Amino acid sequence: QVQLKESGGGLVQAGGSLRLSCSASLSIFTIKPQAWYRQAPGQERTLVAAINSGDITYYNDTVKGRFTISRDNAENLLYLQMNNLKPEDTATYYCAAPGQGLSEYCSGGVCLPVDYWGQGTQVTVSS
Repeated sequence: QVQLKESGGGLVQAGGSLRLSCSASLSIFTIKPQAWYRQAPGQERTLVAAINSGDITYYNDTVKGRFTISRDNAENLLYLQMNNLKPEDTATYYCAAPGQGLSEYCSGGVCLPVDYWGQGTQVTVSS
């Protein structure tokens, strides 16, 4: 069974930085995490950033210029560098990966294949 695991969340003051990581529990060369989502209490899960096989990236307008998505293809790792964090960035952050392409998740008009979700890592930004 494929499992994605996020790490790197925590409590930080506004203006600070965090780096999230996402790894797969198995050596699954066909499963490559490709997107980060976040969900605040009472709100929908929204797409934060994504990266495709050609390393083309997408960012939600609210994080452009502050967050950077990257990945290590050899290790099936996905990263999210978050700088200049704001209190409104507070949420649980999830990484997501396509599998057989059986499922899709749409956020803000952007639909991506998502078959696997991580369990989430909490990011809290204090003012």
